Amino acid sequence: MTSTSCSPWSERIVIRDGVRLVCRDWGGSGTDVLLLHGLAGHSGEWDATARLLRDSGHRVVALDQRGHGGSERHPGDVSRAAHVADAVAVVDALGLRRPVLVGQSLGGSTALLTASAHPGLPRALVLVEAGPGGANPGVQEQIGGWLRAWPLPFASREVAAAYLGDGKQSVGEGWAAGLEERADGLWPRFDPEVMVRSLDENATRAFWDEWSAVACPTLTVLGQGEQGGIIGGGEYAEMVRLRPALHGASVPGAGHDLHLERPGILHGLIVDFLREVAGVAPPGPGVVSAP
Repeated sequence: MTSTSCSPWSERIVIRDGVRLVCRDWGGSGTDVLLLHGLAGHSGEWDATARLLRDSGHRVVALDQRGHGGSERHPGDVSRAAHVADAVAVVDALGLRRPVLVGQSLGGSTALLTASAHPGLPRALVLVEAGPGGANPGVQEQIGGWLRAWPLPFASREVAAAYLGDGKQSVGEGWAAGLEERADGLWPRFDPEVMVRSLDENATRAFWDEWSAVACPTLTVLGQGEQGGIIGGGEYAEMVRLRPALHGASVPGAGHDLHLERPGILHGLIVDFLREVAGVAPPGPGVVSAP
């Protein structure tokens, strides 16, 4: 573990089967929370949400998933099972007790599959712009093409944020914060080919059986399709049909990276949800709009 006086979090390193996994440990007390970022992301994307959750009484850890950030850049195994095993290893190594699993996009897939495979592990599950999905054969070519088209190196974080945010400053800054500085400029801390391989299973199948097997209380937070949200009404309706007690919220004006666009609203939704499942307020399934 390393930490600095100017950082609000400590770096924690977990080694699983020779693969280095790096976490931001925000400390705190109360219910444990494990945050899982999406494809080509990094643990720092959660900084605003992590700080808010810690300050509202939670122990918070954010993981750089394998192939991302400070974790192993070229892991041999990028299967969904490997990502699940990593999450379990971090929970065990850092002594997280029945954590709330919070995942965005591909990190939501990791969280969902972890909750399904290890029903006794999570206290609750929060999916941010994530669901059981379905076969999407073209997604790897699409995402791989986008990643390879980045005009690297970026001359500055401002330049990177402008390009990566596509008009959304908070999104661009969140993505740019994950870049590493080299002598000639800023570069990603991931290999595009590793990212493409990480989508092998998601591109060819859905995870509805795993979704049905999740036993813990679950909250799904959705962005809006016209803003870039990826969970359609049909997918959400099937999620509710299979698990009628599902809690849901949509965030007006936010898209796929709503954790970067509206961290305060996301924090409020998570806290309210945890209060409800703890019996403080009656739960209510279905989608509601957050203010």
